[in-house]
Amino acid sequence: MVDGGVHTHVRSAVVMTREGESMVALTETRVVPPTPAKDPARRRRRSGIRREGLTGWLFMLPFAALFVIVFLVPIIVSVRSAFFAQVPSGGGLYGGGELVDTFVGFDNLTAAATDAAFWIGMGRVILFALIQIPVMIVAALALALLLDSFIVRRPALFRLSFFLPYAVPGIIAAMMWLYLYTPQVSPFLPFLPDGTDLMSPQTILFSMANMTTWTYTGYNMLIFLSALQAVPRDLYEAARLDGASGFQVAMRIKVPLVRGAALLAVLLSIIGTIQLFNEPVIMEAANSWMGKDFTPMMLTYNSMMGEISPSGSGPASAYSLLMALIAGVLAIVYALLQRRKGDA
Repeated sequence: MVDGGVHTHVRSAVVMTREGESMVALTETRVVPPTPAKDPARRRRRSGIRREGLTGWLFMLPFAALFVIVFLVPIIVSVRSAFFAQVPSGGGLYGGGELVDTFVGFDNLTAAATDAAFWIGMGRVILFALIQIPVMIVAALALALLLDSFIVRRPALFRLSFFLPYAVPGIIAAMMWLYLYTPQVSPFLPFLPDGTDLMSPQTILFSMANMTTWTYTGYNMLIFLSALQAVPRDLYEAARLDGASGFQVAMRIKVPLVRGAALLAVLLSIIGTIQLFNEPVIMEAANSWMGKDFTPMMLTYNSMMGEISPSGSGPASAYSLLMALIAGVLAIVYALLQRRKGDA
């Protein structure tokens, strides 16, 4: 039965004693709460959440499409190409016919991993990184600390000036520095000691390190400056009230607080150094002794273009995958060392 919206269920039973003389009627009444009606406000709220989620996905769709086309698809194509080689379809002693992709398994990767020229070039870029990255990071941090202090009156002008070299295309910057390094046309080499050669085998890495440092110091400075401006100013004021000087505030408060930014800058620098290309390519145009395989990236490019053997997309993809693996391992090792140092 229903009473005022409350459902009641009545159950009756008759119990008889053994002798059959008396009978007792038992009645059980159970109240069942009514089923709650659907809340219109809750339904509208859920519908609004679904619409907001759909709107977010629609806004992200252009980025996702470009990410897949520009980033994921080339990686998939490169991985596939590493397992194929282009061989003539005609066969015979002199080949002949069109080049066709033939599955070769791990032959390309094995050849890349055992190529002495690749590892010699990798040794050069690692030495380059040991020279260039510390100098660039220290210079970028010093400039960021300078702009974050009260010494500079117009930080926006200086920030733009320091960042401007990064806006110059890499090839143009490398050509400009090649002009400055060439003895016949350089405007400052006549003022250096006699016999100074900035493109000799002994100095070529330092010359390229100078080019890269000039280009990327301003970029890394912005990374440090963003981290410094996110630090609450109350910390600086409290330190000055305790009698700390500006140098002590910078060394004991600012520098430790930008450790995360330093980690990001170094990781990006490691990845970029493994891919060193613009500077050695331009320098090799005037210094043929460098060869086409001076760096792993040059080796990969010239292998793809058929300048050196083995050539083709298969060996080039194998070199690129090996470079990516080495860059990832170096980045992970550095991150783990920094985390262990921070925990200590």
